[in-house]
Amino acid sequence: MGTILIGMPKHEDATRIADLIRNGGISEECLTCTTGSDVLRKTEEYDATLVICTKRFSDMGYEELVSYLPTSVSILLLTKDASLVPFAGNVIRLLMPFKVDDLVGTVQTLLPYQPFYERRKKKARAPAEQKIIDEAKMLLMERNEMTEPDAYRYLQKASMDSGRTLLESAQMILLMSG
Repeated sequence: MGTILIGMPKHEDATRIADLIRNGGISEECLTCTTGSDVLRKTEEYDATLVICTKRFSDMGYEELVSYLPTSVSILLLTKDASLVPFAGNVIRLLMPFKVDDLVGTVQTLLPYQPFYERRKKKARAPAEQKIIDEAKMLLMERNEMTEPDAYRYLQKASMDSGRTLLESAQMILLMSG
């Protein structure tokens, strides 16, 4: 997971925002910065995925900061200026004063959701399970004159349509063939 950088001219404000995020259940590491140059340095050093900042730092404005940051880094701009329109696609504006739930929800939306991707990684099948799937594919290929990719797609579609796993669909095809 990446790091959240919180850039505010006052250290106390940055610490308060970090505490709100941690108390909101977001487990990413939160680092505070008081200057734009500190944000840029820590972005590279800690592989930041999100920068939360205000409009002005002592050394630069947010426009300059955004121009130096990689486009892969999302920026959450906290501002009281309702007329301010973010000029870059990776900048989201949250008007102050805001509710804690709005801040936490926006941060969660901007962070990449790692557990989902970890859950979606392909798991290696047990050899016995793979053998059943391969046998069902071979049967479909022989009886229905399908190619191997067509047989696999047929198994996938059958499993999706029936709400079963690929393995269960392969077992059903083998049982029905006798």
